[in-house]
Amino acid sequence: MRRIDELAQALAEGRTTSRDLVEESLARIADPAGEGSRTFIKLQAEQARAMADAMDGLRKAGRAPGRFAGIPIALKDLFDIAGEPTPAGSAVLADAPPAAANAPVVARMLAAGFVPMGRVNMTEFAFSGLGINPHYGTPTSPWDRASRRIPGGSSSGTAVAVADGMAAAGLGTDTGGSCRIPAAFCGVVGYKPTARRVPITGVLPLAPSLDSVGPLAPSVACCAAIDAILAGQAPDVPPPATLARLRLAVPENIVLDGMDDTVAAAFDRALATLSAAGAHIVRVRFPSFDLIGPANVKGGFAASEAYAWHRALLAEKGAGYDPRIRVRIQRGEGMSAADYLDLVAARARIVAQADAETGGYDALLMPTVPVVAPRIADLEDEREYNRLNLLILRNTAIGNFLDRCSISVPCHRAGEAPVGLMLMGETMGDRRLFAIAAAVEAAL
Repeated sequence: MRRIDELAQALAEGRTTSRDLVEESLARIADPAGEGSRTFIKLQAEQARAMADAMDGLRKAGRAPGRFAGIPIALKDLFDIAGEPTPAGSAVLADAPPAAANAPVVARMLAAGFVPMGRVNMTEFAFSGLGINPHYGTPTSPWDRASRRIPGGSSSGTAVAVADGMAAAGLGTDTGGSCRIPAAFCGVVGYKPTARRVPITGVLPLAPSLDSVGPLAPSVACCAAIDAILAGQAPDVPPPATLARLRLAVPENIVLDGMDDTVAAAFDRALATLSAAGAHIVRVRFPSFDLIGPANVKGGFAASEAYAWHRALLAEKGAGYDPRIRVRIQRGEGMSAADYLDLVAARARIVAQADAETGGYDALLMPTVPVVAPRIADLEDEREYNRLNLLILRNTAIGNFLDRCSISVPCHRAGEAPVGLMLMGETMGDRRLFAIAAAVEAAL
């Protein structure tokens, strides 16, 4: 994987062209030994070539729209693209009316000159952390590919596209971990912003109370630059923080339960490395974390808000849904208005308590996911599918519920199973979190 700043420099110095980058991406997508056919739901090869040629011409004339102009990206299948349906990984919306306009986040990426290679796969309607899709096939994690392991979800195609070099970076969404989980399983960086910073207009919703749009890319700096563009800001990257000045907390409750040996070893090694580099790491119990599960016991925001959006479509085309996704959405039917209002009030109380508990720390550290990517075949059993889905979403969903920014950074050694180290910052502390994450990434 090559970082987008490296590609931008190569473009600026004339060592490559956008057309060359696009052709390299297309070759990887077309490779019969690769995952391109399961990663891309809709490939836009001719549009990408045309846009690449246009960016090369503008750069030659000194009029490129930005330093990243001409770099190939992947777009998750739930972003509105003018003139196209927005299926969101489903079969029931494959022939939906075309979007009238680009989603604002897509428009901002296009304005910066990024070249979309196409729409990439995802869990149907973004409602699972596993990445399984029975309609379009499931792209596999780059690790131990012969065993066909899950990519993580719901932004499965984005993570695989970046990991396999089919795109330099990509856009995902994160409602309960859908950028960070696939990043962890595929060995890339995935970012969840403070949700309010990036518009979700033109993004097919799962739960608007929790939905956010974030990048997946090879490095922290790549994600920081793209996040700034998505937020409508200049794509400057904050300098790394000084590790020796950081006070980092490892929660002792919830997030360390059920770790497998591989994740535990990588996590402990990462903590030792950061401590040796001067970071002050403390283990703390956060009582607020124990309140999140009970608050969600009747279905949470995801089930209730998803059902509100899907109920008419379920009545008309419910048989066309992935049954595992359909039953999760239908759980929201049982939530009353009083239940929902209780949830909103509970969230506000828990957020306030968590803010007070974590205020003395620069960031929280935890495994992104407590287990390595399981085999797709192991998830054919319904009980195992549900058990692993809850376990895989457990740590990441805390950041969504608490309205925090959060990032997953690879912490495994070369050749090992991918493992993500997750950092969680404060609400609206995104720039600070990027600086801390850059320092952690460099140390690891």
